[in-house]
Amino acid sequence: MSGKLYVVGTPIGNLEDLSPRAIRILSEADFIAAEDTRVTLKLLNRFDIKKELVSYYEHNKEQKEDYIINRISGGEVCAVVTDAGMPAISDPGEELVRSAHENGIPVECVPGPVAFASALSVSGMPSGRFCFEGFLSVNRISRLERLTSLKGETRTMIFYEAPHKLLKTLKDMGETFGLDRQIAIVKELTKIHETVFRFTFSQAIAYFEENQPRGEYVLIVKGEEPKREEYTLEDAVSIAKDYINKGNPPSFAAKSAASVTGVKKGDIYKELIK
Repeated sequence: MSGKLYVVGTPIGNLEDLSPRAIRILSEADFIAAEDTRVTLKLLNRFDIKKELVSYYEHNKEQKEDYIINRISGGEVCAVVTDAGMPAISDPGEELVRSAHENGIPVECVPGPVAFASALSVSGMPSGRFCFEGFLSVNRISRLERLTSLKGETRTMIFYEAPHKLLKTLKDMGETFGLDRQIAIVKELTKIHETVFRFTFSQAIAYFEENQPRGEYVLIVKGEEPKREEYTLEDAVSIAKDYINKGNPPSFAAKSAASVTGVKKGDIYKELIK
């Protein structure tokens, strides 16, 4: 293999989720850039992979970036991994990938589990449109500022949170979004104690005041309900007549206008047949 950077997804809990392709790439790479070499070594040992590990994490990434890029530019193949999930998604790797592109180094993805997408899939929350917000600030003022900026967000919102911050975050979210807003809290994905909680914020706060949070959490918050334009019966009838003018029968026109305006279908239909 010529010089290349592989971005390799690793299991977020269950080691059986490491793909055959990921095993092959990790085995064939010249070296592996790992967020925590101790964690990655356990994974490699599980699959009998013997490979050089280079430490690459949040607090040394600036020092190690040039070293890694120089080795790849010299023809070596590097696989970058994090402790769990996809590199560069709320984990180290973004700057390394950017630097590789800037230096003309090919970058290839070896996809694996992603906590936020996995959590959304089992949450039962609206998934057609969503935004990923990652970790909130440990500073309460900064945290509230960010939450306030999301107050009118209509898409489903996804956050990561650590157990020691969970209750404070839930209280700040309840204060910002309203205690009746729905939230799904997904705990310990793919692990023995995987759990999906579905609460309002008031219920979530009460639960975790009585039950100490343990493990890693993904918070999935329902977006704000879009404000619906207020329509009068006259407006609804006008819309229904447009449907009729396009060749649709009155019953269909009344039903369609009702779905758009929220006015009762029966009231619209009565006006149409007068």
